[in-house]
Amino acid sequence: MATCHCSDSPQCHHRPLLGYPKLQDRKRKTVPAGGGVLAEVASILCLTGPMVGAGILLYLRSLVSMLFLGRLGELPLAGGSLALGFANITGYSVLSGLSGGMDPVCGQAFGAGRTDLLRAALRRTIVLLLLASGPICVLWVAMHRVLVATGQDPEIASTAYAYILCSLPDLVVQSFLHPLRIYLRAQSVTLPLTYAAAAAVLLHVPINFLLVDVLGLGIRGVALGAVCTNLNFLLFLVAYVCFFGMYTHDDGDKKPCAAPAEEECAKEWWSLVRLSVHSCMSVCLEWWWYEIMVLLCGVLADPKAAVATMGVLIQTTSLIYIFPHSLGCAVSTRVGHELGAGRPERARLVAHVGLGLGAALGLVACAFAVSVRGVWARMFTSDDAILRLTAAALPLLGLAELGNCPQTTGCGVLRGSARPQKAARINVWAFYGVGMPVALALAFRPVHLDFRGMWGGMLAAQLVCAAQMLRAVLGTDWEEQTERARELTGGGTADGDILDEADGHKRKHAEATKAGADNAMLMVASCV
Repeated sequence: MATCHCSDSPQCHHRPLLGYPKLQDRKRKTVPAGGGVLAEVASILCLTGPMVGAGILLYLRSLVSMLFLGRLGELPLAGGSLALGFANITGYSVLSGLSGGMDPVCGQAFGAGRTDLLRAALRRTIVLLLLASGPICVLWVAMHRVLVATGQDPEIASTAYAYILCSLPDLVVQSFLHPLRIYLRAQSVTLPLTYAAAAAVLLHVPINFLLVDVLGLGIRGVALGAVCTNLNFLLFLVAYVCFFGMYTHDDGDKKPCAAPAEEECAKEWWSLVRLSVHSCMSVCLEWWWYEIMVLLCGVLADPKAAVATMGVLIQTTSLIYIFPHSLGCAVSTRVGHELGAGRPERARLVAHVGLGLGAALGLVACAFAVSVRGVWARMFTSDDAILRLTAAALPLLGLAELGNCPQTTGCGVLRGSARPQKAARINVWAFYGVGMPVALALAFRPVHLDFRGMWGGMLAAQLVCAAQMLRAVLGTDWEEQTERARELTGGGTADGDILDEADGHKRKHAEATKAGADNAMLMVASCV
């Protein structure tokens, strides 16, 4: 990634796109052997908690949008749901996956004290996502013809088209929002994400009321309301970056820094693009599998009840997934920090602790799904067929979470160590090589379990994926990953110290950022 080529590097102050943190140099602390595990558990949980809060708030935002669609009637609800499914498959999953490429770069760069890499990865990922938004935009504009050509009801297709046209600005917003969230998280700054999400969600209801009820924009108002909420979320984060200790102003007396060589820039771009593409494949392959399951439900014995039940269960898994996803992001950040700092043994500890927490979380998720199997669906419907199918599938969903939670954490370990291509290969094999054939065999021929067979395939996919992730993480050569991290971050020393070219003296590894008094507790996790 971007390396400073100035003769006087301490005086170099590149002008960043959105600013960068003032890193506070601290002496590396030695973690006592007896308290290593507990200290790492505290570090990971302190990062995970605020991300869970932000995830739940954003989940509530989606529920509010669905409620406003439901108030408009059956046709807007069907059209909006179809549009959201199309947008998830063709747009949001792609942008989310591509942004994951900067995750290992930023985490390892922060561990190595390389703030120039953080800024370069932020700028380049934003550009990459904006470029990817172009083809997605063209596809969305052609959505109506695509839906009609695939046999969708013309009236529902027209309603969905109106929704997705008003969602086009969201592609630009997401192109900035995803990288900025990773940029902050890589520096252990997660509590402001929860505050920003809370502020945005608080405004979501009045914005929807204004657009839908007062201005009478209907389904277009719901779509624009979601865009406005995401934009508010982004603006709150930008305000935090600029005004609360994360932005460094140029004082005008610093010497300009020479630009990196063209060949080196090309190499850095290629590294980021390669990581982003592999990360996108890993995310999209799993995300699309759920959408394929919804389509297959349409050819079961009772398609209406099966599709409706699948909708309820996907809402359930989306809620549960917030917890392992947040844990996986925290583990990815911590693994990146330790590898960037040149501490392979500590990175191994982080990975093992993370897998243990993921397994514990899987047990909790399984117990939750089994315990609510008789009442959960009643919050969504009173239809007997849907209630019966949901009650039968929830225990299978819970068993699947026994694999999903640790495999999501393991994916975070692979992402933090810049190995998203390995996660992508595991997902291809588990979901499409094992899960899909098992689902088809159990649901149709020869077993004929119908809807339960679909979730039996999901259970098989998640268990195989978890086993493969566990094998990949436990078989990791952490010394080798430390060397790879050193190459990715520009050749820092094994102890995490950075050579100061101005005076030839070494500075200690920067392990924390001034994130403000409200984030002080989280900074303890970065100093362990």
